[in-house]
Amino acid sequence: MKIALLGYGRMGKTIEQIALQKGHEIVLKVDENTKNYDITIADVAIDFSIPSVAFKNITNCFKNNVPVVSGTTGWLAKFEEAKTICKQQKGAFIYASNYSLGVNIFFELNNYLAKMMHHLDDYQISLEEIHHTKKLDAPSGTAITLAEDIIKHSSKNSWTLDVTNNETELPIVAKRIDDVPGTHSIKYKSKVDTIDIKHTAHNRDGFALGAVVAAEWLVGKTGVFTMKDVLGLNK
Repeated sequence: MKIALLGYGRMGKTIEQIALQKGHEIVLKVDENTKNYDITIADVAIDFSIPSVAFKNITNCFKNNVPVVSGTTGWLAKFEEAKTICKQQKGAFIYASNYSLGVNIFFELNNYLAKMMHHLDDYQISLEEIHHTKKLDAPSGTAITLAEDIIKHSSKNSWTLDVTNNETELPIVAKRIDDVPGTHSIKYKSKVDTIDIKHTAHNRDGFALGAVVAAEWLVGKTGVFTMKDVLGLNK
């Protein structure tokens, strides 16, 4: 499989290593210094770029009939527009805030726990995420996904960053610490006890492997998909 890497930072380099180990070919490496390139030489593109160029990268793939997997966060104000263009162009698209198998299982666990806690008003809910200092956005896309699933099953109306005294909003605390690939913790605390669930990434390999697996799965398909489709969790 011929892969184009749209974004060649730390994650792009890790994806390259994993893809090569799996026998794939990297035919494009696009970074901020790349001016012109032919995306059509690739069977599939994997976008881990930056928020300001992600939408352009993704829609360029749609217009050139190249399936695209994106893990870039911070651009989601245009997500619905991207989905519309994908459908108009009969493209293939997967977006995930996190491609790790473990994190996607954690998403399911979080959603199930939120359903169980729905009527237990004595518990205060909070969410914390920790990432490396080079991560550009806060909170992380993974934290936002976790928060949105909690909000669906609670009395909260929205999430808020680093504000912990608002009854109608779910507080997310975002920390940036050197060399932390990603840690996400959810806490339900009452006067009598505390329930915690937590996912800790030990390195970037899990994220990269999941993105390559998603790219392998997407080739030959048409439509907008999620990691639930890739992992068969919608069944």
